[in-house]
Amino acid sequence: MRRTILPFTASLIIGFFTFFQEAAAVQSGYRITGSVVDAISGEPIAGALIRLPDISRQTITNEKGQFVLGQVPAGHHVLELSALGFSVRVEHFELKADLGWDFRLNPNVTENAGVIITGVGTATTIRKTPVAVSTLQRQSLMQSAATNIVDAMTALPGISAVSTGPAISKPIIRGLGANRIVVMQDGVRQEGQQWGDEHGIEIDEASVNGIEVVKGPASLMYGSDAMAGVVQFLTQVMPPAGTIQGQWLNGFQSNSGLLHSNLRLAGQQKGFNWGGYATYKSAHDYSNRLDGRVLNSRFSERNLGAQIGINRVRGFSHLSFSRFQQEPGLIEGDRDDATGKFLLFAGSPLERIATNADLRGRKPWIPNQQVIHDRLVSDNQWTVGGSQLKANLAWQRNQRIEFGNPEDPEEKELYFDLNTLNYTLHWKLPTMKEWHTTIGANGMHQTNTNLGEELLIPAYRLFDLGVFAHTQRYFKRGTLSGGLRYDYRHLVSDEAFEGTEQKFVAQKKNFTNVSASVGYSWELDSALTLKFNVARGFRAPTIAELASNGTHEGTNRYEYGTSSLRSERSWQYDLGFELSYDHLQIGLSAFHNNINDFIFYQKLQGSNGLDSLVDVDGELLQAFQFEQGNARLSGLELVFDLHPHPLDWLHWQNSFSWVQGRFDRLIDLTKPGSDRLPLIPSPRWRSEFRADAKKWGSHLRRLYSKLEIDVNAAQRQFFSGFDTETATSGYTLVNWGIGSDVVNKKNQWTFSWHAGITNLFDVAWQSHLSRLKYTDENSVNGRAGVFNPGRNIYFKLIVPIRISQ
Repeated sequence: MRRTILPFTASLIIGFFTFFQEAAAVQSGYRITGSVVDAISGEPIAGALIRLPDISRQTITNEKGQFVLGQVPAGHHVLELSALGFSVRVEHFELKADLGWDFRLNPNVTENAGVIITGVGTATTIRKTPVAVSTLQRQSLMQSAATNIVDAMTALPGISAVSTGPAISKPIIRGLGANRIVVMQDGVRQEGQQWGDEHGIEIDEASVNGIEVVKGPASLMYGSDAMAGVVQFLTQVMPPAGTIQGQWLNGFQSNSGLLHSNLRLAGQQKGFNWGGYATYKSAHDYSNRLDGRVLNSRFSERNLGAQIGINRVRGFSHLSFSRFQQEPGLIEGDRDDATGKFLLFAGSPLERIATNADLRGRKPWIPNQQVIHDRLVSDNQWTVGGSQLKANLAWQRNQRIEFGNPEDPEEKELYFDLNTLNYTLHWKLPTMKEWHTTIGANGMHQTNTNLGEELLIPAYRLFDLGVFAHTQRYFKRGTLSGGLRYDYRHLVSDEAFEGTEQKFVAQKKNFTNVSASVGYSWELDSALTLKFNVARGFRAPTIAELASNGTHEGTNRYEYGTSSLRSERSWQYDLGFELSYDHLQIGLSAFHNNINDFIFYQKLQGSNGLDSLVDVDGELLQAFQFEQGNARLSGLELVFDLHPHPLDWLHWQNSFSWVQGRFDRLIDLTKPGSDRLPLIPSPRWRSEFRADAKKWGSHLRRLYSKLEIDVNAAQRQFFSGFDTETATSGYTLVNWGIGSDVVNKKNQWTFSWHAGITNLFDVAWQSHLSRLKYTDENSVNGRAGVFNPGRNIYFKLIVPIRISQ
């Protein structure tokens, strides 16, 4: 595959570079100039970001609040203006000549505003899209103490995470996760064995500049697997023309001894741009007051990335490469019956009680994983007449290796080698009477090979293609949005033998589907917006659901696939409203989702009428097989933000999330609660009291102090079938943080610092979505599973790098 991809990508880039150089001689474009000031004080705002996301162009204001954007093509654009501590300003406009624009920004209520590019054919505002969308900007990520990017985004309402320790988390949107969520990075679908419970997201959070989350079926733009929604991580940010800029980030956390360092640098001169980053992260075992140090919760990461490109009036061409490397320990939680202490190498001849020295190191013990994810992306866009054409080609290789034999630490028990070629072609048609239409095609070609000693899924090849049309119609007080899509997926899996016994039979499967959505966002006045959307989504079954035959790590069950599974199909209805004033915002988003042929696993019964058991190396495991049934989910997210006047320095932000899911029948006739869907998060209320000072003394800017109260209710509505889940007690976490920018005598940013304490009162807690909740019981005190981290002190230091050319 690589012999095909690399020459094709190179020829594509060379062709586009030549095109842009010729186009630049034809048209120099227009200039947008202006200034940005504080609407209350009239003082200039330095460092404000002015962005044209549809053409990947941006700049920042200087010390006088002035900015210049050059080489902007004629046509319709969406401008986003943002500055820390101020409300986001968004303008739709037609550019026909040089433009002068002066802006006055008011103090902000919430950052969940502005422009989005995920789930729509072209850049638009959150207010104008009828689907439920949440965003998270880099500044908020820098103020977080999360140990991975998914845990950081759980601050958003309706977003949860299934976790397997501090290094491995997977997003849950409104009660659905795994292959029902499409994860994107800069427009490229992330492919990395996401069917596995213990397989995390291979994205370095230090490289992320923003997150966009579309809640609900987004199959229209992305095809299969987007039934629950789409998470888009945005990393590519170019500095203003004529500059070289960057940041050096260093972080520390006391609980796990986490060390985190990231260096970023990027430059742009005469349209040519480049950038790169490198990250190192390391942690030893974390601790809590009930378990002490949790054996093998340590992990390490070494990540890097680079990008080069060229921007012209008629378009741009960017080529990027990244490598994500992670080595997490896998927490088994086995304990000694007499002492309750953790066992090292449990179940093997080397089994022993873990010593204090064993709990202090940073190198993962057996079992552990090694994950390497490589990406090579060619991203291109150019303007022809009044239309835009976007072409994106990406190659990914995901190597996921599991080491589980303490007597032979180098033995690769499981080794998945996944190669994926993603392709996208979008054509944004010329605007016609406020109709903004995009047609396109996207898909992937994928091969997966088994190189380990054991087999769980067969080797397979997959081809995926979808074509779609999406349109938006802007009215004076509303936006109509909708479209249609057709998908085709072809899957071929190979037969395989273990000795003389056939483990997998060869299969060929075809899946097709038609998706559709329509919605309307009605702006009743400048403050109130009503939204409605209905969408049909789908998900083709995964190779694990169709053909697995083996022990799934950490689940204590033996899984059989079912080759006759059909695609899941859903209809979701969304209704919401947003009320937004300068000092108050209230938002409500409610949904109901009907899913036909929902795929789940069911315990098998033996010929004797008892549970079917499989002997795996002397251990009897219960056998499960994937089945299907109809299900429904419903829920809501409520947001209430108060920025009281005249206490402009105070900000009180609240969110409440609730979701429930049920099958249309009992899955386990012996358990009354077995009609509940698994992995449904408990109701959650999150409140943040925040004090901000734009200026404090001669050197502190954007000083803040925040107090977070995170209330998670008890989860009594759990999937009881086959004893898969148990009830979870409620808990409340209190976190505190403080930080600011520091400027020199010339009012230039020198560095930023962030510090705080998470789990301030050292609460012993277990998330309902933590897989560690179901590890071994401590026979000494009767407590089941492993608890989450206790009190943690964190600190971050960010030093800017600026080189003017």
